[in-house]
Amino acid sequence: MLSKHLKITLILFFCALLPLMAKDNSSYTFGVLSQRSAVLTAQYWNPILRYVSAKSGVLLILKVERTAPDSNLAVQKGSYDFVYDNVIFSPQMLKENYRVLLRPRDQAISGQIVTLADSPFYSLSDVSGKEMGFPSHTAFVGYSVPMDYLQKKGIHVIPVFGGNQEGIMAQLKAGKILVAAVNNKIMKAYAHRENLAYRVLWESEKFLNIPIAVHPRVSEEIVQAVQKAFMQMHSDPEGLKILEASAKLIFKDPPHGFLPSSSKEYQNYRDFYTQTVLEELK
Repeated sequence: MLSKHLKITLILFFCALLPLMAKDNSSYTFGVLSQRSAVLTAQYWNPILRYVSAKSGVLLILKVERTAPDSNLAVQKGSYDFVYDNVIFSPQMLKENYRVLLRPRDQAISGQIVTLADSPFYSLSDVSGKEMGFPSHTAFVGYSVPMDYLQKKGIHVIPVFGGNQEGIMAQLKAGKILVAAVNNKIMKAYAHRENLAYRVLWESEKFLNIPIAVHPRVSEEIVQAVQKAFMQMHSDPEGLKILEASAKLIFKDPPHGFLPSSSKEYQNYRDFYTQTVLEELK
C-alpha cells in the first residue's frame, strides 16, 4: 500500500507544481523504467519534465511503477504515451509499436557481472553453480544479455532477483549475494554514492543508452513539440542547469541532455533478440 500511496503522492505533487495547459488541453503520461527507488526517480525526472512541459506546452506526467517487471507490463499494454525504456524492442512489446524519438547524449551501456572487491570470485568459472543476483527477469543488460552469455557458455547459475537495478546492488553490498549482473553505468554511480569497491568479472558489448519513445496514438504535433524541447534543453542555460542538478543526484557523468534518434540506431538490440538462446525472450 505504501508504494501505491507514494506513487499517487508524487503524481499529485507534480501536477500541483505545473498548472499549465497542454496544446490540446490534455496531459500525457511519461513512463520511466524502474531502476532506482520511486523517490530518487522522481527527484531526477520531475524537474526535467517540468522544463519540457513548460517549453513544449505539453503536460507530461511522470509514471513510475514499483518494479521493473511492473514497468514493462505497462509498456506491453501500451499504458504510457511517452516512455523511457529499452524493452520496446523485445518481441513481446513490438505490437504496441513505440517509436524512438530521442536518446541520451551520454555513453552507451553494457551488461556486467560484478562482485565485491574482497570476494573470492575472480572469473565466471568461479560462479558456476552459485547464486547470482539480477535486477529482474525483464532487465535487458542486467538479465537478458548476461544470462544469454552464461547459457551459451554452459555456465549454470541460480538466479536471485532484486526488483530493480539498485535493489540487487543493495543485496550485493549487504552480502546477501556474492555476485550480480548489472547495468554498468548504474553500478558505477551506485558504487560512487555508496563508497562500494567492486570487481568486474565480465562485460558485454555496448548498447545505446535507454531511449525516449512515443506511442503511435500521440499526434505528430505533440510529438514534435516534446522532441524539440528535449533536444534543445542542454543548449539552454536554464535547461542545462536542471540537467546538471538532476545528474548530480545519481552521480551521472556529462554530457547531459538528449539527441534526436530513431529505432535504426538500436539495431543491435533487435539483433540480440533474434540471436538469443533464452526461450523466454522468443
